[in-house]
Amino acid sequence: MSYLQNREGYFQEQGKMCAENDRISKDLFQELGVKAGLRDENGNGVLTGLTNISEVKAFEYKDGEKRPCDGKLLYRGYDVRDLISGSSGQRFAFEEAAYLLLFGELPTQPQLKEFCDVLAESCDMPTNFTRDVIMKAPSYDVMNSMTRSVLTLASYDKQTADLSVENVLRQCIQLISIFPMLAVYGYHAYNHYEKDGSMYIHRPDTALSIAENFLRMMRPDMQYTELEARVLDVALLLHAEHGGGNNSTFTTRVVTSSGSDTYSAIAAALCSLKGKRHGGANIMVMHMMEDIKDHIQDYEDEEEIEQYLQKILHGEAFDRKGLIYGMGHAVYSLSDPREVIFKGFVEKLAVAKGREHDLVLYNNIEKAAPKIIARERKIFKGVSPNVDFYSGFVYDMLGIPNELYTPLFAVARIAGWSAHRIEEIVSANKIIRPAYKSLVKGMEYPQRSERRAKDQ
Repeated sequence: MSYLQNREGYFQEQGKMCAENDRISKDLFQELGVKAGLRDENGNGVLTGLTNISEVKAFEYKDGEKRPCDGKLLYRGYDVRDLISGSSGQRFAFEEAAYLLLFGELPTQPQLKEFCDVLAESCDMPTNFTRDVIMKAPSYDVMNSMTRSVLTLASYDKQTADLSVENVLRQCIQLISIFPMLAVYGYHAYNHYEKDGSMYIHRPDTALSIAENFLRMMRPDMQYTELEARVLDVALLLHAEHGGGNNSTFTTRVVTSSGSDTYSAIAAALCSLKGKRHGGANIMVMHMMEDIKDHIQDYEDEEEIEQYLQKILHGEAFDRKGLIYGMGHAVYSLSDPREVIFKGFVEKLAVAKGREHDLVLYNNIEKAAPKIIARERKIFKGVSPNVDFYSGFVYDMLGIPNELYTPLFAVARIAGWSAHRIEEIVSANKIIRPAYKSLVKGMEYPQRSERRAKDQ
């Protein structure tokens, strides 16, 4: 592909024109009552839909007053804490959550077994798909590779455009099943062709869970411990769904509302999730932690840590954007329940991997950062660590390369996307079309003579 390198000057100059003519003052949003990002100045989301699939709780009402509270995440009314503790000892915690999200009820053991059997039967891709699609034009951006693969899969489905619930359900379950393969194989293709690494393509074992198969396909020796699989299973469950308002799920519903097919809707969701403001947040946390480790001598020195975090917040260190990544959330106030739940598993894994020293640094940052942010920023609600603060650390301990962090998020979140797509098809039946206030002023098209004069 030509990148028009000899036209670099043209794009620089015309880019300045775009920046000049497309910039809208932030003050206008408040002046005209426009909710930037569909959120008001207090961080409350604009109500745009109804859902039975999940609920995110960050506030409660006491004596008629809205107050921040410890966060809760409910899947179909069930607290995710209970889903994790209730599935303790079995291998299908994520699969049970996926069933619940898709069908609205907890499965019986026979129903869960049948669902897992259907997932196992669905993990076959078209003949030579890995060679002809995934290994063609491998990319360091595995999310792009996955998106291309999903769109290409539509060519193999004779019922692509069939929007009946049973057909959409079939398509969604097949995508849930093969997403781990699309992610892992996409990474292996990039690692081999672009980084000169060894190539190995392991088939999934139909007797294993999605978390187990992910580790099995990713590693050269296909080996993993029970704790590693359990921690990854919990990570998948916690990332499976997060309300209809998160960017990628809302994208799924917007594309679905237009009457588009499943492959297009899920590809659009992937494109949304890959953004660093959404699914790429844990990578930013890892980059920040690497920088902190380079500048902190003593991981137990809270004062030294606070001083460096203050530099980051002031835009004097790391990427100089004034953000402490992994802190705060668009919805949660006092705590992110996913982070609270996950932390216990993080601690177990850190001990097993001999990473207690790193855990000390994470714990001290978790204590210091919210205090510094609350002290120096205008905060309408509490600041607490979010799930991204620890997820990158977990993936690092599991030996998962950075390139797979966001794809792994997609492996989990497709369960939620699928549930919301089906709900949109069943309940909404109206295209999503929010209003934009135009700032365009009427212009009179110049006469030909005037344009010639301008050209001269």
